[in-house]
Amino acid sequence: MEASTLYPDLYIDYLAHFHGTRDYFECHEVLEEHWKNVDPKNRNSVWVFLIQLAVCMYHYRRGNRKGAEILINRCLKRYPTISESLEEIGLEKREVLLLVQEVRTRLINQQPYKSTILPICDNILLDDVRQKCKKWGVTYGKPSNLLDHYLINKHSLRNRP
Repeated sequence: MEASTLYPDLYIDYLAHFHGTRDYFECHEVLEEHWKNVDPKNRNSVWVFLIQLAVCMYHYRRGNRKGAEILINRCLKRYPTISESLEEIGLEKREVLLLVQEVRTRLINQQPYKSTILPICDNILLDDVRQKCKKWGVTYGKPSNLLDHYLINKHSLRNRP
């Protein structure tokens, strides 16, 4: 069964990485490509918000609390500008705000990283993301493998062209 055409493929890839592979670095890569294609230079784009959220989670998981806090604070600051756009892309805006606030609280309280789920409110989108995870052979919603050195440190270990 093919993915729907309601949402951009790169956005579905972002969500599949966020919830399946837990490769937040790749989340950043694919959504940045989409953002540059559809809304370049708009730093108040919903795509920038989601990119920064993924990068925050990447830093948080690596133990870079300072970097994660900077990014989560940017997300909170940007939220009022992008909240309506979240619903347009199949996410529940109030639940996204609560999630971002929870991540910030966990960071401030020095709590360990915990994998999270973005609140997808469109069942078609959720089905597309689950199908993509299945196609990639990963489990939707499975927590990060904190022993996967490559996943945790991808920015410094990947092959660059």
